[in-house]
Amino acid sequence: MASNKPDTSSRIADNKKASFNYSFEERFEAGMVLQGWEIKALREGKVQLTDGYVVIKNGELYVIGCQINPLKTASTHVSPDSVRTKKLLMHKDEIRKLIGKVEQKGYTLVPINLHWKGGRVKCEIALAKGKGEHDKRNTIKDREGKREVERLMKSSKR
Repeated sequence: MASNKPDTSSRIADNKKASFNYSFEERFEAGMVLQGWEIKALREGKVQLTDGYVVIKNGELYVIGCQINPLKTASTHVSPDSVRTKKLLMHKDEIRKLIGKVEQKGYTLVPINLHWKGGRVKCEIALAKGKGEHDKRNTIKDREGKREVERLMKSSKR
């Protein structure tokens, strides 16, 4: 299922580094298999997606490197692992489609954000292609150009 952008009020965490390092071809939404302490930590915003990536093992998707820091009030009978590999839930047809595209040269799967949808945590992942150094320079140049135009527009309105 290609997804629309989720509502910003339901966002938990964004992977801003991903849009700088990759150009996105297609976006998908997947459910996540989480433990109770992880849900509580997500509600507090104790998550980091920056180093995360998605791998495919035995026809299933897993997020590796997504760090969810446990709360200090976590249960005593649970030993939380902050960098635990988390399983993503998608339809088999979508996973097969992704497997075919990831096997092409240069494509990878990266988590873009985590958000709430209907009381459940969803992970938006993207089929992405790595940017070269010159592409990153162009991204920086475009961003600075937009800022300059906004500054000029702001100063001309006064």
